[in-house]
Amino acid sequence: MKLRSIKDKIYFLGAIDWDRRLFDALIPLPDGTSYNAYLIEGSEKTVLLDTVDPTMTNVLLSQLEDVKNIDYIVCHHVEQDHSGAIPSVLEKYGSAKVVISTRGKDMLIDHLHIPEERIITVEDGEILSLGDKTLKFIYTPWVHWPETMSTYLLEDKIIFTCDFFGSHLATNELYGTDKSRVYEAAKRYYAEIMMPFRTNIQKNLEKIKDLDISIIAPSHGPLYKDPNFIIDAYKDWASDIPKNIVVIPYISMHNSTKIMVEYLVSALTERDIKVERFDLSSVDLGKLAMSLVDAGTVIIGTPTVLVGPHPNVVYAVYLFNALRPKTRYLSVIGSYGWGGRAIEYLKGMLTNVKLELLEPVLVKGLPKKDDLKALDKLADIVAEKHKEFSN
Repeated sequence: MKLRSIKDKIYFLGAIDWDRRLFDALIPLPDGTSYNAYLIEGSEKTVLLDTVDPTMTNVLLSQLEDVKNIDYIVCHHVEQDHSGAIPSVLEKYGSAKVVISTRGKDMLIDHLHIPEERIITVEDGEILSLGDKTLKFIYTPWVHWPETMSTYLLEDKIIFTCDFFGSHLATNELYGTDKSRVYEAAKRYYAEIMMPFRTNIQKNLEKIKDLDISIIAPSHGPLYKDPNFIIDAYKDWASDIPKNIVVIPYISMHNSTKIMVEYLVSALTERDIKVERFDLSSVDLGKLAMSLVDAGTVIIGTPTVLVGPHPNVVYAVYLFNALRPKTRYLSVIGSYGWGGRAIEYLKGMLTNVKLELLEPVLVKGLPKKDDLKALDKLADIVAEKHKEFSN
């Protein structure tokens, strides 16, 4: 793939990873991903913004074959899917310097062993002139590492945001024309990567709100010619108010828990509550994470295994605790054979989230009529609690 022009002397380059299906040995990539880099040729200086994952360094170097000189390499974020090819680019361009936030300098040295003398640090709001083009560096920490920053190109009104506003989406379209597809990919990306830092997202949205932005250029996925499309989506996802949605992740060993889940789904439906249900024996964790972005309540369905919750439930609750969604309420339903401490185990795992625990419904063996009545009562409680959320 050759350099692709965004505007005069501003180019998109990088690599499309069509076949990658797992990120960080954890995050599913059903649609692949891309590692976006950008080249800006000023009248006096040339800058490369970010690089690519080290597995695709050869792709980037082939794109730079006819680029005679690079003065600066801006590293917005040290994680290797963006910085991994920096050592090779520095080797090709012997006088190039890496520009990074002050907090990122030591991280860059630690992770990539970049020589200190080849690093320039910039402060929040600092300006770098390329001659007829001007870069302004904007610290945007915790999207999703502490050292991250964005770059605003003043003359062309383009903001290069690295992971901020990104999406894991392999496409040869420069801009996100299929908005429904891009929205889903961006929401999955936000849920899996950004959601734990929701309050920082709010601060960074506030920080860029007065910029005159014509294009948002992230380092994963397509660019945005309509900045408000993705900015408004982020405002919604990062808001403090959840929606009238109940998410039910569950697993069932001998059908008891499944019977309870099916009954509760019907009860909640009768009360005009949207339900998203996930069988943890075959769940797409990205879909589960996406549902948590908006969930007002999460109800966990688990059988008892050796006095505790099912291992799949433990994993899901661990992720819930790590992702720290804005969910307000949580409950547990399920069954046991002779006894157990599932509730105590799960409570002990929820150290990062502030929510109200609604009365759990645990039954011995198959649920009876009184147990189903208890599920109706739980549905009533949820409906009452959800009156505070807008639909």
